[in-house]
Formats: sequence, C-alpha cells, structure tokens
Amino acid sequence: MTGTPRGALHEDLPDPVRAPASDEDPLPAPGTPHRDREQQVLDRIARARRRKPVVREERITLAHGAGGKATQTLIQAVFLEAFRNPLLAPLEDGATLRTGDARVAFTTDSFVVSPLFFPGGDIGDLAVNGTVNDLAMCGARPAYLAAGFILEEGFPVADLRRIAASMAAAATVAGVEIVTGDTKVVQRGKADGCYVTTTGVGLLERPAELSVAHARPGDAVIVSGPIGEHGAAIMLARGEFGIEAPIVSDTAPLHGIVAALLDALPGRVRALRDATRGGVATILNEVASASGVSVVAEEEALPVRPEVTGVCELLGIDPLYVACEGRFVAVVDGGHAERAVEVLRGHPLGAGAAVIGTVRDDPPGLVLLRTAFGGTRIVDLLVGDPLPRIC
Repeated sequence: MTGTPRGALHEDLPDPVRAPASDEDPLPAPGTPHRDREQQVLDRIARARRRKPVVREERITLAHGAGGKATQTLIQAVFLEAFRNPLLAPLEDGATLRTGDARVAFTTDSFVVSPLFFPGGDIGDLAVNGTVNDLAMCGARPAYLAAGFILEEGFPVADLRRIAASMAAAATVAGVEIVTGDTKVVQRGKADGCYVTTTGVGLLERPAELSVAHARPGDAVIVSGPIGEHGAAIMLARGEFGIEAPIVSDTAPLHGIVAALLDALPGRVRALRDATRGGVATILNEVASASGVSVVAEEEALPVRPEVTGVCELLGIDPLYVACEGRFVAVVDGGHAERAVEVLRGHPLGAGAAVIGTVRDDPPGLVLLRTAFGGTRIVDLLVGDPLPRIC
C-alpha cells in the first residue's frame, strides 16, 4: 500500500506531479534557485491541469474507482464527454432540478463495499446514508429513495434479509422512504455477493446555492469531525494485516447537522462535500480546482483519532486520503468560522468539528499542507488506490 508521505517538504512533489516529463514541459534544471524552481514546478502543474483529460489505459483498473486522479479523468473524458449538459457539468454531489415552484435535488450512488458487514455498519445502512448525505450536501432535505440490488447466485438469503433490515432501520432514522427498486441475479462468480445502488430525491427548502466553485479567498475550511474512521474500519475488517484496533465506521445521515449549519449561517456557507472516496484531500482539491483558489490546511488542526493515526502510520497511508461516511467538509465565510464550529459541535455528529484551513488566492488550483515539522507540501490527488472497495 502506498500513500502521500506525511511531512514531505513543499518541493518534494508527489509522483503524479513529477512524471511524465516531456521536451515541451521539462522539470527545472539542476542548480535552479529554489524560488525559481518552485515557480517552474507550479507553472508545470497548471499547464498539466489545463490539458484535456484523456484515459490512456485500455482497460478499467481499480484506480478508476478510487476517487482520485484516475476517477476524475474517467468521469471527465468518458462520461462528461458523452453526457455533457448544464446540470451535469458542475459535477456536484447531486443535480438541482426545478419542477413547477418546487426545487429538488436528485442523486444516485452504487455500493460495492468489501466486506459487506463491518464494525459500525454494513452495505445496507451505508447505501441509505451515502445517498442521504449526497442530498444533504446539496442543501436538501432527503425524502425518497429507490434501491437496486445485484445479487450473485448462491448469496445467502439470511444475509440479504439482514441487509434489507439494516436499510429499513437507516431509512427510518434518516426520515426517508424507500419507494421503488429493482433486483437482478447474476451467475455464481459474476459478482461479489451483493451490490446495491440507491437513488435519492430531496427537497430544497432554502435559497442556498452550494457549490465547490463558490469558495473565495478568506473563507474557512471546516471538517465536521474526526476523519478516516470508515476507511480504517473497512481495512481492519478485511483481516489482511493482522492489526486490531477499536475503530468503527462513522457511517451516519448528515442532513440534520447540515440543516443546523445552514439555518445558523444563512448565505455564509459556500460549499459542502462529504469526504467519502479519496477522503478530505480529494475534497480540498475539488474546491481549489473548481474555484481557482488555493487551500492551505494545517496538519496539526486535522481531527484524527489516535487509533486511526496509528493504523495509517503502520500501513504508510495518509489519513487525509482515507474515506469517511459520516463527515463532511464545509467552506464557510471566514468571518463566521467560529460560529460554524460552535453550531457543528452542538450537534451529536459534530463533536469533533474543527477549522482545518483557509482559502487563499495563490497558487490557484493547489492544496498545500503546513506540516507539524514546519514545512509545507502539496496535497495532490492520488493516482493509485490505497483502499479499494471501501464504499
């Protein structure tokens, strides 16, 4: 397993930034003064990001589902290229639609987590909460869900009943109804037991227009609680590493805590994203890229439980890239950051909320992390997949 090393210096760029070089886009020559070399690297990154995304692989790999660079390239070069329209192009967590005088949010998500049952949850409540949370990130009140199941021949009916019961319980907690669905069965060996797809509709009852493209210099970046718990719980549940730790998934419906934040700070919340695949690091990069700003995060401000930190250090994985299923990132007017944290901490799901960084105007499109050692490093999107099949 690999991840971005913690504590790397600013000039020690992740491999995706180092390569590939070309005659038209060379790396800085040896002996170039530090500041000039740094600017050349930043310019090179900017040029690379302006290029049209191209999927160079001939076949899909697990990295294409990891939420990092490969996923973004796949979405932009294949799906956005084929389906482009004004509702899809922003690539938010859901689409905002109008029907008559009503505004609704619409989203869909698929779940292929392995194992199906893990400490703190299972694929059933994960499917409900994941879709509820995508609607919440649009500022909507979730109302209705559809559920589709792909089942493998030989899958135990007892396990399917357990998953269905878990979904029903999660829907009750979230205040939504599962009103339609579909079931398909494939031959033995053609799936992995059970896959679930959920689609959700929610009501937009506030005038807020939330988007990662709305961040402004001076805004504060906040996380709603300790990060990395879901991914760490899944990793340990697989039993591949012989590591034991009291970590459970943080899967939970977030619309209640989001509603509290939006009601307390009307017009002051710019963007919301739940930090699932790719973790907080991916969300910060989405904000920086979409808004043309930089995000400067503080390593010492990141809320990470000691157990998660310990597991990540043993496996060489940065908690910034580890998935959550009950945490979100909020970009808030910097003058109201203290009030935002106060509101979040007043909710049961936000006890560990913290300001982790600020939005700046330069260097545009990049995320920087001030490390505990006093250095600064670029936090880029991952290319590989350190934790496959976590949702």
